[in-house]
Amino acid sequence: MGLPLARSAAGRLSLRVMVFETGSDVVGPKHHRGTAMDHYAGIDVSLEQSSVCVVDATGRIVREAKVASEPEALITFLRGLTLPLVRIGLEAGPLSQWLQAALVKAGLEAVLLETRHVKAALSAMIVKTDRKDARGIAQLLRMGWFRPVHCKSMPAQEVRALLVARKQLQAKMRDVELSLRGLLRGFGLKVGEISKGQFAARVRTLVAGHTMLERIAEAMLQAREALRVEFGKLHKAMLAIVRADAVCRRLMTVPGVGALVAVTFTSGVDAPERFARSKGVGAHFGLTPRKHQSGETDITGAVSRVGDVMVRTALYEAAHILLTRAVRFSALKRWARPCCTDQ
Repeated sequence: MGLPLARSAAGRLSLRVMVFETGSDVVGPKHHRGTAMDHYAGIDVSLEQSSVCVVDATGRIVREAKVASEPEALITFLRGLTLPLVRIGLEAGPLSQWLQAALVKAGLEAVLLETRHVKAALSAMIVKTDRKDARGIAQLLRMGWFRPVHCKSMPAQEVRALLVARKQLQAKMRDVELSLRGLLRGFGLKVGEISKGQFAARVRTLVAGHTMLERIAEAMLQAREALRVEFGKLHKAMLAIVRADAVCRRLMTVPGVGALVAVTFTSGVDAPERFARSKGVGAHFGLTPRKHQSGETDITGAVSRVGDVMVRTALYEAAHILLTRAVRFSALKRWARPCCTDQ
């Protein structure tokens, strides 16, 4: 039976409501509209196999499958569908950016989705599986309820890998030193405050004459020395990158900004043109206040702490050094501490 035609304003309103409830693609925001031929693919990436779900413009599931988490396998599967894929979505992650880059290179419209948005959108699911995650990602693409994530360039990814590896070696070296201090403290042997270069000699002096402690200390000191040597190699590689980068050298003219902070920031930003305004950089790295406003409640809290933790930590440390350790006064320090006067 057809829809009743009405001449009055109330009749026209009821007609619009009935059209909306029947699922017509006439209503809705423009970026949600699409033709019946449009299809969207959501990929939930796992280490070995990824779940793929393809839906049409109405949200109907067209195809689901498990595909090997390799670019060739995914490209072959998606092209074999012979469907007009408007967009392919992958939740941002270490493996996802590699797959997304390969899909884009193959001529497919693939995007990375913000992890926090995907998690919030799929949190209502009582049963969580890779299959359901792929379905949810596909529906987010279809409705346009997602924020694309910038995929870092290969040079930026290489610098980031270098920084992470350097930090890991530094942390493991510190763990060995602290463990050795704790072991000796149980025997009343206190290392105390001492420079990095004199640490090994100090420990050997303390354990002299203790057969078991000498054996333990020597093994740990050898491990520490190996970590220190390899850490030094990565640190020199980082300094070489900074010397060859004009932007890093310019950033180091700012009080409190050293080589590590400069290269961490530049690799995090990667492509400055993706920020319409400079104020967006702080928000991107989670350095702007949280805001919660609902009804009569209006709370402005601490910084949001979203985005790249490594960049945010580096910027915080640089600001702390500027305010507490930088001896020479500057306009930047005056801006950060209005109560200060020239020294």
